[in-house]
Amino acid sequence: MAQPSAAARKPSAAPTVVLTLVLALASASLLFLLVHLSPSSPSAHPHPHRRLRLRGAHLRHGGATPHQIPFDPVIADLEHRLDDREWERLAAAGLHAPGMESAPVPEDLADYEDEYINDAARFNMTLRVAALFPKIDVDPADDAVTGAELAAWNLASARREVLHRTARELDLHDRDHDGRVAFSEYERPSWAWRFDDNNSTSDGMGWWKEGHFNAADMDGDGFLNLTEFNNFLHPADTTNPKLIHWLCKEEVRERDKDNDGKLNFQEFYNGLFYSVRHYDDETSTDDSNGSDAPARKSFSQLDLDNDGLLSADELKPIIGKLHPAENFYAKQQADYVISQCFIHRR
Repeated sequence: MAQPSAAARKPSAAPTVVLTLVLALASASLLFLLVHLSPSSPSAHPHPHRRLRLRGAHLRHGGATPHQIPFDPVIADLEHRLDDREWERLAAAGLHAPGMESAPVPEDLADYEDEYINDAARFNMTLRVAALFPKIDVDPADDAVTGAELAAWNLASARREVLHRTARELDLHDRDHDGRVAFSEYERPSWAWRFDDNNSTSDGMGWWKEGHFNAADMDGDGFLNLTEFNNFLHPADTTNPKLIHWLCKEEVRERDKDNDGKLNFQEFYNGLFYSVRHYDDETSTDDSNGSDAPARKSFSQLDLDNDGLLSADELKPIIGKLHPAENFYAKQQADYVISQCFIHRR
């Protein structure tokens, strides 16, 4: 099939369309600039704008919205400073929670930043988006932003934020301050210990075991540098073959009821199939009649050696669907913003 022309792929670059897109982005990006919206103080004459608040560390470290990506670098920098200040305060007081568990950020710590982003004269969101527009519109720079360009911007922002947090985590666990972490230095979260105590299997929770650490150790020196530690904490985003294989082995281990090291059809059907089926257009139709035909088709496609079982290696084609990477969420947010632009253009 012929590829669509550039004109067909991209919206018109007419100034009025660009202005509409900028204004629409300013509106839609409220969800991605910070994002935690709360009503302004109740009043008989409420302010016409919503109250914006910086996200606290408790939201990014296990809160309800773990994959919100800061749209504006200014906001991201404010959030980093807010988190770093709290990080330093806890470190000085010796109050760091074990193994990545974060404490809530005191409300008074965020007051200055919250006032800044709610001061229209100092932080005008429409003007901020207009300033960011040419930085997003780069492939090509034609005065129109595509979903792919916005997704690339989101992905770069997300990676910066993740690496910033990883650097702090490494500093926390790196007891000898050599810029790397040994397995003996890493203290897993207390909830993982509790999970192990209640786990019905003999080998407990694989996510926090030494096999995970060793899989992230690309150079095999027994330590994790910043890049390796980032992969350890965020294996869904790795390109490390050892870590990808470890992820696949974990999927098998968690669902392998007969302990033969592979998944039979029932183990696949009752566990993995419904986790990935919505990614496949051919199996996303309603199967309320109880047919397992879509699952058997998917199983057959994965079972490359036709032995009726799925090995860890045979799960590699779907591991990205079981563990979505940051580019998945970056595209989701980009698609949403673009959809809002078209709504506002009507």
